[in-house]
Amino acid sequence: MPTYKTPGVYVEEISTLPPSVAEVSTAIPAFIGYTAKGPKIARINTLLEYETLFGKAKPAGFKVQTTVDATTGLKTVSAVTQLAAATDPTFLMHYAVSHFFKNGGGSCYIVSIGDYSGLPAKVDFEAGLALLEKEDEPTLIVLTDAVNLLTDDYYSVCQQSLAQCKKLGDRFAILDVLGGDVDAFRNKIGTNDLKYGASYYPYLQTTLNVQYEESGIEIEGQATSVSATSNWESPFGTNAIVVEFSGAASASPKVKIIAGDAASPVEFTVAGELLTIRNASTKTGQVVNTGWDAWAADASNEAAGFDMNVSGDGSGEVPHTSNASVDLTPQAASSSAGTLSSIQSTETALYNQVKIAMSKQRVTLPPSAAMAGTYARVDRERGVWKAPANVSLSAVIGPVSKVTHEEQEGLNVDPTAGKSINAIRQFAGKGTLVWGARTLAGNDNEWRYVPVRRLFNMIEESTQKATAFAVFEPNDATTWLKVKAMIESYLYGLWEQGALAGPTAESAYFVNVGLGKTMTTQDVLEGRMIVEIGVAAVRPAEFIVLRFTHKLQEA
Repeated sequence: MPTYKTPGVYVEEISTLPPSVAEVSTAIPAFIGYTAKGPKIARINTLLEYETLFGKAKPAGFKVQTTVDATTGLKTVSAVTQLAAATDPTFLMHYAVSHFFKNGGGSCYIVSIGDYSGLPAKVDFEAGLALLEKEDEPTLIVLTDAVNLLTDDYYSVCQQSLAQCKKLGDRFAILDVLGGDVDAFRNKIGTNDLKYGASYYPYLQTTLNVQYEESGIEIEGQATSVSATSNWESPFGTNAIVVEFSGAASASPKVKIIAGDAASPVEFTVAGELLTIRNASTKTGQVVNTGWDAWAADASNEAAGFDMNVSGDGSGEVPHTSNASVDLTPQAASSSAGTLSSIQSTETALYNQVKIAMSKQRVTLPPSAAMAGTYARVDRERGVWKAPANVSLSAVIGPVSKVTHEEQEGLNVDPTAGKSINAIRQFAGKGTLVWGARTLAGNDNEWRYVPVRRLFNMIEESTQKATAFAVFEPNDATTWLKVKAMIESYLYGLWEQGALAGPTAESAYFVNVGLGKTMTTQDVLEGRMIVEIGVAAVRPAEFIVLRFTHKLQEA
């Protein structure tokens, strides 16, 4: 109480209400992976913010196979193949963040551990996890690009993420079954800290389009048969000339080379599909080709599809064909017609076909990003205590493989090590649904379910932050009462919302603090204030059993 020395009227405000618990966010994921601009860490709220800070996805390369119609000579798209190899991995961060937002995600952290110039490495993810450990707000860990690591490296990173969740106690890991290999996942994930993570299976075929650049789309021509080609050519002489012809697929071009007068200039005549060359005797390919260029440049002459180039260095003599005509050799269509951007103005019809074919190229993603969005949506609409299951996924065509009822039995219940794997299944008339809500500690009666673990994470962190005011306060009954009233008020609110089980508040939770209850005299002397909190968390109805019996007729 202040000491007053001057006469007057003084106003004192007395706080009669206990401090309150401010509930922490429960679904702020941190995505760890590679971006166009990096490395750095930032909190974002929209995909536009992501693209501004980190850039877009790495453009994928494609090879487009085309076929030539035997009648019309027109090219059509026959196959589209993505060019991806171990030396050119598909970086997934941009697509994963996009899928997160489409499934209801909000604020999130992006931990960029490098750009697209190198290959994914375990050391980068370890550095990313170390950086993430310094951030207090994230509550979910999504490894994203880690699926591009070697198998052993991937599961090593998964184990480190679970260890961080255990150490900090405020976050939860969403893991992917690498390559859909369930046995390898269970064998390599280990047995430590399993209650702090959940895994989902299988991968998802999304509606997201693969990003590409037109200059990275290779267009290849492929003739259906030799007779369908529209190009012919044949060499005449060694290092002399090559005569070419381009025309209808049904054409049969011929060339006749007549010796004639060696002293006279070379003469060219085109009649239909026959090219006649006179006075080529003793003349080199360079001389004959120069004469052809001058003749073809004259507007009064019609080449009618014929063309000529030197063969080799053009120093050899052009032979004559003894007044006989020689068929040109049909050529298959060029194996490389360039890129999509190069045919935009020259082959508009094919360009438009390729664009349509590219719009059908979809991204296949591991399910962790979509599940992070689902966690966020369910937490926002129902609460963290509601299991993020029996909800549909957005921007998904379907899982890459269908899981049957019998197959899920082995995923959901693992009698050997208890490592439950949550299935994502497709149901007729319902779409793609999340059909599991177990942690990796599937045989643990306390921490079997995802909502139970995450509810305790929220309560623990919220009360931890709220009770910070009591540090260095007098360790007496007044402070204990404030702390107890604050926590009880918070838990009562959760019970009213349906987060805690019990017909009455007293049966749903308890808060104990005080000398002789939770503390000894020695505890007080050593500055320890111990608060015991008991919470009855609601659990999901995982198995609903309907029992039917025959009722006998009574009248």
